[in-house]
Amino acid sequence: MARMSEAEVRQFTVSADDDGIRLDRWFKRNLPDARFNAVSRWARTGQLRIDGRRATPGDRVEAGQIIRVPPAEGKEERPRAKPERPQLSPDEIAFVRDMVIYTDPACVVVNKPPGLATQGGTKTTEHLDRLLDGLPGAEEQRPKLVHRLDKDTSGALLIARSSRAASYFSRSFAGRTARKVYWALVVGVPEIRDGFVDLPIGKQFGTGGEKMCVDEEQGLPSRTRYRVIERAGNRVAWVELHPHTGRTHQLRVHMEAIGHPILGDGKYGGQDAYLTGAISRKLHLHARRIRIDHPDGDQLDVTADLPDHFAATLATLGFELSQGDLPLDEVKFSDTPEGKLKAATAAAKARRKERKGERRSRGRG
Repeated sequence: MARMSEAEVRQFTVSADDDGIRLDRWFKRNLPDARFNAVSRWARTGQLRIDGRRATPGDRVEAGQIIRVPPAEGKEERPRAKPERPQLSPDEIAFVRDMVIYTDPACVVVNKPPGLATQGGTKTTEHLDRLLDGLPGAEEQRPKLVHRLDKDTSGALLIARSSRAASYFSRSFAGRTARKVYWALVVGVPEIRDGFVDLPIGKQFGTGGEKMCVDEEQGLPSRTRYRVIERAGNRVAWVELHPHTGRTHQLRVHMEAIGHPILGDGKYGGQDAYLTGAISRKLHLHARRIRIDHPDGDQLDVTADLPDHFAATLATLGFELSQGDLPLDEVKFSDTPEGKLKAATAAAKARRKERKGERRSRGRG
């Protein structure tokens, strides 16, 4: 059996962007032509090494480590070229830096304005992800999104400064240890002032995935706690929302389902989501606060100021900001009195049945 020349062996230095990822993931990012079977064989035969030690596909790599890889097999395997970063204008850099409300070596928290998408898409070219290169320190390592907000939702959005921090924060979001608090103005006043909505959510058929709905047969489990902060007669309620799951448009779907659409949410509430007079027609949903464990062992707790239209509506309705920011207690979903859960959910189910009955009546006419 021919022996491999050390001159043919390839060596790669782990970049800061790849810090903390698994070795098999490193290959997908940097040597995509190296098949998993080949990588596994190299590991079994001792040809794959990290800093001189035998390695397996499941090992985690650290920035600065040297990965020793055998010569290419068949089709030449070359490191994948990093895509060129977009060139931002001075105005764009100033714009994204003005959003920053907190920063430390592990993360940045921005107060995202309404109307700015978090990520791009087929028809979305202006978004926060494109602007991340304008944040301080991005020239050394590009910041990474770890969660998102809807385009028209404003408020606190956490961005990791490294792959390792992104992995840490992502686990917190996935494990539901992070606490997110939203403020919203809703049409009408919920009969139950402190309750839960437990209704499964799925994609609404015929909308191409652009709209969600309550789907008790195929929807994913979705739970939201709400608390009424204050009310303006029977016209509007200022509510605090705590999502206990993270479904697309969850808060908007749940509040509409119990008969109290979020003010300005025409997508789910239709014309019922708007008020007459000088009240803004923009969505009144704001990520007010985020609390999450920090990689350094402390706890990060950041609050984001309201956008102008939301603050103006509060003032018009006679609400005082000092009434907000209720204590962030540790009430869990399972600890909530059964009556609150059943009442809120039953109200939503009754409302949907009533709508179905109205549609059938119109059809008979």
